Parts: sequence; C-alpha cells; structure tokens
Amino acid sequence: MPYGSDVTEGIPYVLSNPAGATNYSATGVNYDMAIAGQPFFIAASDDSPYRRVTAKYRKEQYDQTREAGEQSLTGWWFRSQSTFHLGAGIKYFEPAQDESLRFQYTESKGVDVFTKGQVTLLNSTASFYSGAAPAQLIGVNDGTSDCIVVTDGTAIKKITSAAVSTTFTQAGTPATIFSITTNGKQYFFINGTHVHRGNLAGSTSDTEIYNASGTTRATIRFVKQRLIAAIGSAIYELDANNASGALPTALFTHPNSSWVWSSISEGPSAIYISGYDPNGTSSSVFKIVLDVTTSNSLGFPTLETPTAIIDLPEGERINDFDVYLGTYAVLATNKGFRVGVSDTNGNIQYGPLLFDQAACNSIAFRDRFAYIATTIDGEAGLVKVDLSTTVIANSLVFPWAWDLVASGVAAASNQVAFFGNTDRAAFTSGNVIYAESTSTKVTSGYLQTGFIRYNTLENKLFKLLNPRIDTTNGAITIKSIDYADTEYNIGGFAQGAATSELGVPYPNSAQEYLAFKFTMSRSSTDATKGPLFTGYQLKSLPAVPRQRIIQYPLFCYDHESDNLGVEVGYEGSAYDRLSQLEAIENVGDTIRVEDFRTGESYIGLIEELDFINRTPSDRRFSGYGGLLIATIRLI
Repeated sequence: MPYGSDVTEGIPYVLSNPAGATNYSATGVNYDMAIAGQPFFIAASDDSPYRRVTAKYRKEQYDQTREAGEQSLTGWWFRSQSTFHLGAGIKYFEPAQDESLRFQYTESKGVDVFTKGQVTLLNSTASFYSGAAPAQLIGVNDGTSDCIVVTDGTAIKKITSAAVSTTFTQAGTPATIFSITTNGKQYFFINGTHVHRGNLAGSTSDTEIYNASGTTRATIRFVKQRLIAAIGSAIYELDANNASGALPTALFTHPNSSWVWSSISEGPSAIYISGYDPNGTSSSVFKIVLDVTTSNSLGFPTLETPTAIIDLPEGERINDFDVYLGTYAVLATNKGFRVGVSDTNGNIQYGPLLFDQAACNSIAFRDRFAYIATTIDGEAGLVKVDLSTTVIANSLVFPWAWDLVASGVAAASNQVAFFGNTDRAAFTSGNVIYAESTSTKVTSGYLQTGFIRYNTLENKLFKLLNPRIDTTNGAITIKSIDYADTEYNIGGFAQGAATSELGVPYPNSAQEYLAFKFTMSRSSTDATKGPLFTGYQLKSLPAVPRQRIIQYPLFCYDHESDNLGVEVGYEGSAYDRLSQLEAIENVGDTIRVEDFRTGESYIGLIEELDFINRTPSDRRFSGYGGLLIATIRLI
C-alpha cells in the first residue's frame, strides 16, 4: 500500500492534548524526540546545529542611592556601609527599599554609633555607690561642683565625681522618701508624713513645709517655677516657700482612687502629668494649661483642670514622661519607649514603639540625646535616642542604640541622671548606682549588621569582606551570622595589624542572606583607647540554579519516515503540528520535552519557534514543510 494513501490512517499524536507535562505515547516509529507529546526527527546540520546554552542568570543590581560605587553591577554584587548613625533595629539591610536603611544596623553593644562615619568603643561603667534602698537620682550643679542628689531610704546625699560630699538630715521623724526634685538651689521631697524643703549648699537640715500624713505614694517636681505634687490620686500646686501647714485644696483628683501618677514634666505651653491604673489596663498623659485671666495666691496664672491628651494602647503603662527643648516628648513605658512632638497648644502626637525589648523606666536629656533606663541584653543599662533627626522623613521614628551597660548586672536600670552640667551619666539598678568612667573604655563592644540579601530571595555566594578599621589602638574579630542566628568566626585583625580583604568561608554553602558581627577590643596597652571602625564592603555572587536553553533543529513535513523506513504523516500534518506548538507558545504554558537519543525528559518553556519552509533534502521527507527550530528553556 503506497505511503499515505489510506485516508483512514491514524494520527500518531493527539492534536487536542493540552499544554503542560503531556508525554508522547509511542507508536512504533523511531522518533528522535517529542515536544508536548508531538514527535519529531532531529535535523541537526552545520547550518542549523543542536545547541545547549546557559541562560542568563545574573541580574543587574540597580542601587538608586547617593553613595557611589554600587550601581548597575554585572560582576560582583556589592554591599557596603560607611556610617551607622541612624541607629539599630532593622532586620534586613535593603537600601533599595529605603535610603535610610543604608545607615542602620540590627544591634550593637558597647559602641557609640552616633558620630557619622565612625564607630568607637563607649566608656565603661562601674559600681559607684550602694545604698540601703532603691535610689532616685537628680543631676545638679550646686554652684560649686557637678554632682547628683541621691535618695537612700530615709537619707539624701549629694555625690560628686569623687565621693559623697554631703549627707542631708530629715526634719522630724525620718521616713522613706517617695520622690525628690530640685529647682537648682533647693531640693524638695515627700515622705510618708510631710513635704520637705532643703538647700543644696550650706545647711544640711531641711524644713517640713506641708503635712502629708498617710502618704503611701507620691511624685513631686519643680516645673514652670511651680512646685507640683501628685499625692495618692490627687494633684496639688504647692508654695515652695511655705513654712508649714496642711496641703492646699487639690487641683484635681483622679476618679480612680488607685491611680498612680508616675511623672510630672513641662512644655512651652503646658504642664504634663502621666499616670496609670495599677489594677487595670489604662494609662494616660494629662495636660494642664494656664488661665492667664486669673491669678492664684502665689501670683501665678491659675492652673486649669487637667485634661487627658494621650491614652496609650491597652496594657501599655507610662513609667516616665518628659519633654525636651519644648518639642520632643519621650514616653518610657512597660513595653519600651516612644517619641512624640508637641504643638503650640501643648497637645502631643506620639509615634510607634521604637524599642520593645524591655520595659523603660526613667528619662534624662543631654545635648541632642535622650537617655532611657532599661534592660540591655539582660543587663542594667541605657538606651540612647538621637532627637535631632528622624530615620524616615516626616515620621516619629528616631535613631536609637544601646548605650552604657552595667556588665554582669542581670536586672533593670531604674533611674538615670547626669553629674551636673557634665556629659557623665549615672544610673541605678536596685539600690546600686553605676557611673560612667571618665576615660576608660569597655573591654569590647560589637556591631551586628542587618541581614544582607541584595533585595532578592535567590541564594548567593558570599565571598569577600573588606572591613575598614584602624587597629592602632585595638583589635577586631569578625563573624558571619546565618538565618538561624548561628555565628561563624571568619577572621580578624590584631592590634596594630594591617587590614585586608577577608574570605567568607562560613557558612560553606549558598545562603539567601547573611549578617556580620564586628567585635572591637580596646587597646592592650592603654585602656582609654580603642580601635576606629569606619565601615565595610561585601562582595557576593548569585548562586541561582543555572537554566539551560536548548535549540532543537527539527524536520517538520507532511510525510516522514524513520531510519527503519516506517512511514507516518498525512497531508497538512506539518502545519497542524506547527500550529499546535504556536498555540502552546502563545499561552506561555509549560511543556514536556523528551529526547529519546539521550533519555532526557524535562519541563520547559518555548522561548522561540522559527519555521523555515524548505524543499525536502532527504527522501525520507516529502510534501509541505521545512525546518522548525524550537528553542526551549529548561525550568
């Protein structure tokens, strides 16, 4: 029977097979390969070869930042940082997502990051004074020296940088001091029976100025030239020059008799008082403004009734609240801390929790910074907040970093103050005061970068790290950190050693991301000096699985036969097969490709179909058809 003369001859493949992983069903013809279930004979020649090419896998990395050197990279993938002044708190270092991330990191301890372009060791701290009870601190200059005033149970002591210089005695029967404040020349405090007034210089005895018998909780502050006391759930305006007598009529009494007033502070146009319900979940800041149309007995404008201007989320409690430079309001809470800003009416808009790793308890200000007493990595210490700039423009997100730490003290820091007008800080943990050294550096400190992933989830080969550090006065060790927070030591440089680029041998497999930890050690010969770290540069390569592009030159004729003479086809079969593949190509779906010569079978995508109509050059092929070049991408 002549080839193709039987009109009932079956089609060797199903034209209606859907795209996808359709396999070819063998028909007894010795085909070379099949695409989407359709069989073909290979037509490889010098002009139309069978080719296998590695697909392009390396993305160009566009880094739209002002820092030069990392744009449109097609070789190494780079990441670098040369300053960390926007503080801690990020998980991923992705500057393409936000420019501010270029100047941030994950965490640090024992280092100062707030000078642009450098990281240096902080001063160490040491136990400075141990009292009989949890201490309260006030930084003062008594006209002679910079010092702190400390409560010690029933005693009040003035401590200079050297030692206790003065111990003040209580008038009447001594009792535990609940709260203390100063106007710069005098101090005022409340115990369980009276409000007292004393002089910072001169006499060491004080005067009972108000009877406060039965007091169990109190806060007193000198704000806006007024002495304000919160005793129990009531608020009083006191006469600082009063001689003795009963408390005046309360300015305001909270309707909740259990309410605790935790702080009193001032802004340009208001006095602020914060508090919380110890038995519930509410916590608020109240604003007291002046009624300039009337005056009180002291000659000051009358204080109006307090109104609540801040209500924190349920379960968050204000431990301290203070306003700095008339603008910045800091809230230290049992959840962490927030920063807000006040407007001309004394109202305050506050931002999100910036630090939420431990409760924050007390606030002090110096220069452009707020210092907040808290727990640092399980130890008593301070968080430092830069109020001069925001991490994100027009936001209430401010840079912060861990600061001074009482090493080995596994407890919270409760109070913080500065020695008078100096920059030397002191903070408490329980009944112990820790003071910053005037010159000695911490033994070591570290900075940990955010996870670096080059803004893609593909795996990378992290190859080379170049730390920028001056080791003249100290050493550095460097670790890589993987997704499970496992740390690997990858190298370092001793004091005085020349620095160079380091390999990143660990982890020893491709990673989606890595972070790096730089630990600086102070000078081995001069404890007042440490190394200077100014940044790093990382080089990596993409480690994505390589894709292949395979070009198949195929015979596509109406009538064909294999090398054994088995004939197949019908009039129009070449066009039908070509149309079927073009339809799949248009859809963009995956296909099953089977190469019977090599046994290879895979899922791929049609990258390109190129059909060239030709006269058959081999007697095995006849009718309409030609050369079909199918380019397939393995996936």
